[in-house]
Amino acid sequence: MDRMIFTAMTGAQHILDQQATNSHNLANATSTGFKAQIDTFRAVPVIGDGLATRTMVVNATSGADFTPGAIQQTGRSLDVAVEGKGWFCVQRANGAEGYTRNGSFKVSANGILQTASGLNVLGDGGPISIPPNASITIAGDGSMSSVNDGEVPQLTTPLDRLKLVNPEETNLVRGDDGLFNTRNGAPAQADATVKVVHDALESSNVNVVQGMVNMISLARQFDIQMKLMQNAESNDSKAAQLYSLA
Repeated sequence: MDRMIFTAMTGAQHILDQQATNSHNLANATSTGFKAQIDTFRAVPVIGDGLATRTMVVNATSGADFTPGAIQQTGRSLDVAVEGKGWFCVQRANGAEGYTRNGSFKVSANGILQTASGLNVLGDGGPISIPPNASITIAGDGSMSSVNDGEVPQLTTPLDRLKLVNPEETNLVRGDDGLFNTRNGAPAQADATVKVVHDALESSNVNVVQGMVNMISLARQFDIQMKLMQNAESNDSKAAQLYSLA
């Protein structure tokens, strides 16, 4: 009976974990460049007396669905989307590199290209400086050029090149800040084969319909685990009554 309660309890806990992940994904269905989170579980042998084949299920490291989202044209010159596989490099507050697919950039008051959340975007030479009163163009390979407004003739001035990387997806982990990084924390090497689309953004790859179906399915599974625990409680009460008659 104790085994039944333990099995139902751990099953309910894992379902709650999946429900939290599913809710997190749905909350980011409109977040630019968001990659859906995936729960993974693994079997761990139970150490102790009993059959050697007994195992229990525990949460493993959460993974991510790296399927590219749809690319939507915005007409904004500082909006960039990665075409296919690849990542933008940004500088975290502690100076470490982070990787994102969110290419909605802005220029800070100090003339530094930043993400919408205020993190510096990295180029081949570090943070990218943008001259004042300049129109920015971004080529398919990430090269950035500027044209000063009112300048005749309009001469293009090379600025920098976005640092674009494409590490192995199995080597990427999601940080607490939502950015990805390599498992060992080492900076990824720039990849010249990564291409971008200017004046566009990549949408989230979360499937809202599938997420809603998963939410209903998980709720029903949770109810089943609760009924198992109720049955265990009922069986325990009836067993106690039988022992009292002995």
